Amino acid sequence: MRKKVIAGNWKMNMLPDEAIRFISELEPLVKDTENEVVLCVPYTDLFYALLTAQNTNIKIGAQNMHWENNGAYTGEVSGKMLKAIGVEYVIIGHSERRQYFAETDETVNKKLKAAFKYGLKPIVCVGETLEQREVGKAEEIVTTQIEKDLEGLTNEQVQNTIIAYEPIWAIGTGKTATSEDANNMIKTIREKIANIYGQNVSNGVIIQYGGSVKASNAKELFSMSDIDGGLVGGASLKVEEFSKIVNYNK
Repeated sequence: MRKKVIAGNWKMNMLPDEAIRFISELEPLVKDTENEVVLCVPYTDLFYALLTAQNTNIKIGAQNMHWENNGAYTGEVSGKMLKAIGVEYVIIGHSERRQYFAETDETVNKKLKAAFKYGLKPIVCVGETLEQREVGKAEEIVTTQIEKDLEGLTNEQVQNTIIAYEPIWAIGTGKTATSEDANNMIKTIREKIANIYGQNVSNGVIIQYGGSVKASNAKELFSMSDIDGGLVGGASLKVEEFSKIVNYNK
């Protein structure tokens, strides 16, 4: 049975002292959960978050990485650097990276391969815009992203990739895909993976839902047959709210 992975994406929020306080307050609220708890924090918080989360069940991730291990890439951070300080997870290809920073399926693919090279666990984001959904191209857009983003990975690497389906129109808008719509798209993603990598890989891959996940809708979403937890944005900045999402099944 696939594990539920509930990851918070803090985006460009939280100073180090706020990160320390947040993790200290969250830890006792989630220590008994059977779900995997991940916080993906800004680069400046990573070291402090890692220290604070030591000896807890809270895992720490980064929000991006470069595909090269070093070089003349001013302002970038490599997977090798993340691994060196103990980072475990990394978000790759978030829609905001694609929208604002020219991220493409090709760069996502390079970053994915680099993440595995350094033993990081990638959370790869895919999703369609409202316009694409309204013209009936949502499934085509998402399955094409899956095909291009995962290209050249081994079956084992694909099975160890966490995929986050995030309909772009639902990120930070307060709108949420219905649980049925989200589940159906995630089933479509599974079918695509099964077609390329086989049914065993498809059955094992963790696929999250992201897009205005909150305490009030987490149980309904995460109880669906194919949704394996969530990538949580704004609600992951509030200790009480995020702990309720993590403990949705209690």
